[in-house]
Amino acid sequence: MHAAPPPVIPGIAPLVSGRDLILCDVWGVVHNGAAPYPEAVDALQRVRDAGKTVILISNAPRPGVVVADQIAAIGVPADCYDGVVTSGDVTRNVLATQPGTSLYHLGPARDFPNYEGLDLALVGIEDAELIVCTGLFDDTQETPDDYAELLQYARSRNLPMLCANPDIVVERGDRLIWCAGALAESYASIGGDVLYAGKPYDAIYDTALAFAGKCRGGQIAPEHVLAIGDGVRTDLAGAARRGFDCLFVMGGIHAADFDAASENEPDSGRYARVFAEAGAWPAAITWRLAW
Repeated sequence: MHAAPPPVIPGIAPLVSGRDLILCDVWGVVHNGAAPYPEAVDALQRVRDAGKTVILISNAPRPGVVVADQIAAIGVPADCYDGVVTSGDVTRNVLATQPGTSLYHLGPARDFPNYEGLDLALVGIEDAELIVCTGLFDDTQETPDDYAELLQYARSRNLPMLCANPDIVVERGDRLIWCAGALAESYASIGGDVLYAGKPYDAIYDTALAFAGKCRGGQIAPEHVLAIGDGVRTDLAGAARRGFDCLFVMGGIHAADFDAASENEPDSGRYARVFAEAGAWPAAITWRLAW
């Protein structure tokens, strides 16, 4: 960890020079699950106008093309990014290497696009060879505690779990909603075998960098990448693993940790506590993504 905390800056502009690629988180940064943040959209449009490539990189457990349609429906314009790469894409890539697998889908029906066109059988947990966890069945009412019996049964059968969204929680409007990562964490805590598809793990970054390389006509060095996100254990930790600078957004899922609602500047002790999980400082911190 650095001796001094990273600077708090009002917007991304000071960090754009020398970058080729911006890897930007979606939920909690570009929108809150219900509506876009206008300042964030404006910032990404300006970044693209400066000749940079913007890839939205999300732990959404659905394919990127589906997420692009979803965010368009709530008002995020397509001209603020070049592409969308998700943990759902990584999940599909993993499943494509296992044709004929019988899997149990743990999550809401809206995530079934993950399996379209793949040689898979959706079965009950009693007949499954694999669990694919995309979230809670009803994330508006349930909590991870409601799944204790199901997870114990899965553990008794030694079923591996593919976690299609490593996030623990995500913003939806003014609420924090439990995600697949919370169930995967519970399963791992009782000895279950879990493979994570999204941030902070390598596969999603490899996919995003390959996409960006096609956009720009060549490989992109880590020092020319800037990651933006609001998750310590996903966005910041993933950036640190890959050698990317990170602009950390305090007003997302960690807002309470930073007292972001009042926008008081946190003390260095508070920074250290929040970032200890990643074991790294971001390059800079901002309350919300803006130019």
